[in-house]
Amino acid sequence: MKKIIYWIAGTCILLFACNGVVPLRKTPQPMSTPLPPTETATRLPTLPPPSTFTASPIPTATWIHQGPYEIVMPILLYHRIDTSPDNSRYYVTPERFEEEMKLLHDWGYTTITLDMLSRAIIDGADLPPRPMIITFDDGHMNNYTTAFPIMQKYGFTGVLYVVGTYIGADQYLNADQIKEMAVAGWEVGSHSMRHLDLLALDRTEQKYEIFESREYLEEKLGIPIQSFAYPFGNSNVDIVDLVRAAGYTTGMSLGFTYDQGTGNILSLQRRDIRGTYDLKQFALFLPWQGDPFFLPTDTPTPTPTPSRTPKP
Repeated sequence: MKKIIYWIAGTCILLFACNGVVPLRKTPQPMSTPLPPTETATRLPTLPPPSTFTASPIPTATWIHQGPYEIVMPILLYHRIDTSPDNSRYYVTPERFEEEMKLLHDWGYTTITLDMLSRAIIDGADLPPRPMIITFDDGHMNNYTTAFPIMQKYGFTGVLYVVGTYIGADQYLNADQIKEMAVAGWEVGSHSMRHLDLLALDRTEQKYEIFESREYLEEKLGIPIQSFAYPFGNSNVDIVDLVRAAGYTTGMSLGFTYDQGTGNILSLQRRDIRGTYDLKQFALFLPWQGDPFFLPTDTPTPTPTPSRTPKP
């Protein structure tokens, strides 16, 4: 009997297989509800945008080791940046001054500090390829209102040589303005107490102008005074010795060269920039020339023609 039952069961299985009927296996369902099509199952972290850099107007050049003992570097001297009422050579118009600063910038000049100059002369130091120092004597108000913003525009700093008794006087810088320029990177030196010709003074008065001015300016401005500019550019061996004894590390005179060194570190050569110079004449005061594209072209002056407009 059992054999008959086993034979019937095996026959049924064989018949199902022959007819292609296979028992279906149930597909497992996901345990969680899928996200809507508008969403993403895995959210990527938000990355910060890539850093952006503003290109410098002039690529940073490799600095060059210069000195010790002697270096070549122009030191420019200005007084007033304003329009002269009487065509004085001590005035340079704001328009001309900006032309000169732009030319220096376009030709790759870089202003350095007096400390950098002193270290290069004494020990040797790395300086930019075309270093320079721009100085202003007397401390006129337009050095702050006009020269300061123009030089900031082209990335330059300068050196103010102020007269002790002139601070706060009419049309001269006051202490707060000088401090503001110092914070912006400008340096301050002494131009004596009363702006008198030192050669015309006795020893006692010379000491007063040189020693007292340094102490007075340091107390009034709260900044170190390390440089002295001789009034009218006048000095002699005895006066230079007093400047050294007063503790100044550099001294500014007048001259006709770009040579700065240990022999004249207390009587450095400055080129006096006059208001009567055009841009091409100004360029002659520079030891390194640049692309002449930045200089004005010579154009003939047009001949005036009679106006046909009737005069009233």
